Amino acid sequence: MKLRTKPAKGTQDILPNDMALRNYVLDTIKQTYNEKGFTQIATPSVEDIDLLTNSDGGENLRMLFKILKRGDKLSLPAEKEEDLSDLGLRFDLTLPLSRFYANNRNELPMPFKAIQIGDVWRAERPQKGRYRQFMQCDVDIIGESSIVSEIELLTTVPEAIKRLGFENFTIKINDRRLLKDMVVSSGISEEIFETVCITLDKMDKIGEEGVRKELSEKEITEVQIDALINRMDTKLSEINDEAAREIQDIIDIVSAYYPIEFDPTLVRGMGYYTGAIFEVQSSEFKGSLGGGGRYDNLLNKFQNDPIPAVGFSIGFERIIDLLKSKDMSVNKTEKTAIVYMEDNFLKKAVEVSQSLTGKDQITSIFKVSGNKIGKKLNRLEAEGFTNIIVVDRMEG
Repeated sequence: MKLRTKPAKGTQDILPNDMALRNYVLDTIKQTYNEKGFTQIATPSVEDIDLLTNSDGGENLRMLFKILKRGDKLSLPAEKEEDLSDLGLRFDLTLPLSRFYANNRNELPMPFKAIQIGDVWRAERPQKGRYRQFMQCDVDIIGESSIVSEIELLTTVPEAIKRLGFENFTIKINDRRLLKDMVVSSGISEEIFETVCITLDKMDKIGEEGVRKELSEKEITEVQIDALINRMDTKLSEINDEAAREIQDIIDIVSAYYPIEFDPTLVRGMGYYTGAIFEVQSSEFKGSLGGGGRYDNLLNKFQNDPIPAVGFSIGFERIIDLLKSKDMSVNKTEKTAIVYMEDNFLKKAVEVSQSLTGKDQITSIFKVSGNKIGKKLNRLEAEGFTNIIVVDRMEG
């Protein structure tokens, strides 16, 4: 039986040209983040299952990839699902960062400005632009409770997006405290606030009618649903509390550099958000280029003293897909092919290659049969080689 050559559903093979584009985007993002004082860390792809399932991860908990126990730890038949699994693949980078900080806080500065870049996994239905394995590029600030953290993030991530060639975008901002007030003042119990948010977060996918239907299935009355939908048209100037004033202060400062506006319909699906939430939305397509928010209570899972935190994740895979759709090319370095036909010319070919190393060139050596030299040269040109050197002598 021949095995399948296609990658697993929801994953992708990455070809050389695509990898060059990904590296260019990653380098641009990291350089921008570094310029703003963020430093890079790394965490494992695998976390304890208890950590993942007790994370307030919203819908992502239904899409968790769990890892079966091995050896003596695995006992079949198991009475409960948790008896089969003690590890899982991370579904985002925020939760691992919180665990990382709690474990290493004595060796880290305060506040701590972190870059974390890596793959995450979610068992969702694959579609264009959405994968089961995908990369996230996060920046987080831990240990600062004032809005300077939000402002730093909202002037860092949009700058990276701008450097990647995106101009027509707007930052949308809301606050989970304002959202909770809207839900509770509509007569809906605070106890189901998180599940209401999960539904509201689907507005752009299933529309208002779909949201109304799903809310009604949670035994929320039509009167309550109407009141909630109406309140989600509220203007920031109509709200008089601390959260609204903070959002206005953020807008006043960030708007001098990037377009930003209050959006009372912005939800963000993660249950761990406690304050400001935000997304970068582009007029060029439906969806966001990145999003994040404040999660002051997440670190409380690991320690007694509360530590404030806020983070922003850039939509790496979506940006890659958009740049590919624009036929963006990043192969700007000179590519030189060194071609030889007989074995006694190999030493000279290597000498030529070594002489060009370190001079901002890409060099590759090829052996070609004499009767195929024309076809090979045409192939090399098609592959982007701008210079072709045919070695036909042993001496310089």
